[in-house]
Amino acid sequence: MSEAGNFGTEKAGAYRVLARKYRPANFSELIGQEPMVRTLTNAFATGRIAQAWMLTGVRGVGKTTTARILARALNYKTATIDQPSVDLSTPGEHCQAIMEGRHVDVIEMDAASHTGIDDIRDIIDRVRYAPVSARYKVYIIDEVHMLSTQAFNGLLKTLEEPPPHVKFIFATTEIRKVPITVLSRCQRFDLRRIDAGALVGHLSSIAAKEGISVDDEALAMIARAAEGSARDSLSILDQAIAHGSGAVSAGAVRAMLGLADRARIIDLFEHVMKGDVAAALAEFRAQYDTGADPAAVLTDLAEFNHLVTRLRFVPAAADDASLSEDERRRGAEFAGTLSVRVLSRTWQMLLKGIPEVQSSNRPVSAGEMVLIRLAHAADLPTLDEALKSLEGAGPLPNGAPRSNAAPAGNGGGASAVAQARMPASNGGGAQAMRLVEAQPVPEAFVPAPEPVTEAPVVPVKSLADIVALADANRDMAFKVLLKRCVRPVRIEPGRLDVTLTDDAPKMLLNDLTSKLRAWTGRNWLVSLSKEEGGQTLAEMETTKRENAFSDAKSDPTVAAILARFPGAKIIDVRIPDVPEGEEAEADLPVEPAADDDET
Repeated sequence: MSEAGNFGTEKAGAYRVLARKYRPANFSELIGQEPMVRTLTNAFATGRIAQAWMLTGVRGVGKTTTARILARALNYKTATIDQPSVDLSTPGEHCQAIMEGRHVDVIEMDAASHTGIDDIRDIIDRVRYAPVSARYKVYIIDEVHMLSTQAFNGLLKTLEEPPPHVKFIFATTEIRKVPITVLSRCQRFDLRRIDAGALVGHLSSIAAKEGISVDDEALAMIARAAEGSARDSLSILDQAIAHGSGAVSAGAVRAMLGLADRARIIDLFEHVMKGDVAAALAEFRAQYDTGADPAAVLTDLAEFNHLVTRLRFVPAAADDASLSEDERRRGAEFAGTLSVRVLSRTWQMLLKGIPEVQSSNRPVSAGEMVLIRLAHAADLPTLDEALKSLEGAGPLPNGAPRSNAAPAGNGGGASAVAQARMPASNGGGAQAMRLVEAQPVPEAFVPAPEPVTEAPVVPVKSLADIVALADANRDMAFKVLLKRCVRPVRIEPGRLDVTLTDDAPKMLLNDLTSKLRAWTGRNWLVSLSKEEGGQTLAEMETTKRENAFSDAKSDPTVAAILARFPGAKIIDVRIPDVPEGEEAEADLPVEPAADDDET
C-alpha cells in the first residue's frame, strides 16, 4: 500500500519517486522486521509502552519510517478508538500529518546538523509543555550518534525522567558511537537487513502496481545490488524503469549497474578452475567489451566462489530466491567436484586481487593478472597432494630418480629441518613444509649438559654452562648479555678469564662474579684477559645457522620440494638434538634444482 493511497492523491503532474510513494505507512507494510513488530504489538496490548526507543540498522532499512509509524501509533485516534494502537488500518486524525512530517507535536530533528548542547537545551526547555493536539509529544532524532558529548550529557536527565506526555525515538546507523548511558535508558531495536527473497517479492508487487514489466532475473540483480536496503532497491528500480523506458529487462539492469551476465561469470569461473588461461582471458575481455566493470566481474566471481563453497556444506542455500537457475544447477555441480582447499585458496586470492584492480590505473590489465594467478594456482597441487606424490614410487618431474639415502655428512649426528614457505601469490597465505636431512654439527655446538641447579656446588666447564645457569634462574636479561658480549679465554674451577665486546656494560664482570657465586655455591675469580678470546655464543649460533642454510640449499631433498613449488624459498632451518652417532635418514625423494629463488 502506498502512502498516497492512504492519505490522498498527489497533485496532478507531480511525480514521487518509488521510495517515497511506497514508503510503509503502518506496521503491516514493514518488510523483514517481524521481531520488532511483534515486540511492539505485545507492548501496546499490555500497556507497557517505553519512554524512549533506539532504532539502529544500515541505511535504507526503514529507521525513520519506523519512527514515524511509531509516532502515529502513539497518537492514534479515530472516531471509535482513542488510545495507542499498532492496528493502523484505518487512518486516524493525526496520521497524515505525522507521516508527512508536518505535525506540530511530532518534532523531527537531524542530529547531523543540530549537534550542540544549545539544540538539546531547546528540547529540554520545551518538553515541559503539554502537546497541542496529540496525545504525546514525540521527538524523533535521526543520526543521533552525531550529537556532541555535551549534548548527550544534557539529554540524560530528561531522557531518564521525561514528563508523561513526552516520548523519544532515536535512529542511528552507528550504534557503537552512542554512549552506553543513553542506550541504557532506551528500548533498542536492531532493524535487520531485508532478505533478498523478500526484496524480490516486494519489488515484484510494486512493479505490478505500477504496470511495469520486469524480468525475474532483473529483480534478483536489483535485490542483490541493494544489499538488504529497501530504499536502495526502490531507487535502483526507479532508475531501471527510466533506463528501459517503462520496461525492465535483465540486460538493461546489467548494463546500468555495470554488472556481468551471471551465466558468463559461471563460464569464467569454470575456465579458471580448469586452468585454461586463454579461455579465461578471452571471456573476461568479452565481458569488459560489453560494459562490465573489471572489479565488478571479480567481485561477482568471488560471490559465486562463496556460493559454491556454501552449497558444499548447506545444499538448502540453493533455494534462495535471488539465485538464477544457472547458479543453482552449476553451483551444485562445482560444489560436488571442487575441494574446499581449492575454493578457499581461490577466495583468498580474489580478496587480495579485487582491491588491486580497484586501485589500479589499468584495471583491465590488473584484472587479467589476477585471473592468470588464479588459473595458474588451479593447476598446482595442494600441500598434501604434493607430499603424497613425492612419497610415492616412480620418477620425479624432471626425470630425477627417487632416492631414500641420506647424503653423506662430515661426522655429525644431528638432522637439520628445513622449513619452506609457499609464495603468497599461490594461495593467499603461507604453507609450511618440514624436510629432514642429515647435517654435520660443529663440535663447538654440541648441546651443553642440562644445568643442575641443586645447591651447594654446581660444576661449570664452559660458557654454555653459565648461560644454562642464567636460564635456569630465569635471568633472561643477563643470559642475553652473556651470549652477546662475553668471549671465553680460559675456564677452570673457580676461575674465569674472558674478553668483552665493545658494547658490553661496564659492570658486567662484577655482576658475573656475584651471580656465579650465588648460582654455583663457591667463590669465583673473574678477570679480563688481554688475549683475543673466542667467538661469543651469539656469533657461534649465527655461524651455525649460516652453515645450516648453506647445507639445506645444496641438499637434493629440499631442492625436490622447491622445484615442485616454483617461487618457494627456505625461511628457517632447525637442528634438533639426536643421540651421538645416530644419523637421520631422508624420507623424501631427491631431485636436483636451481637455487636462484632461495634465500
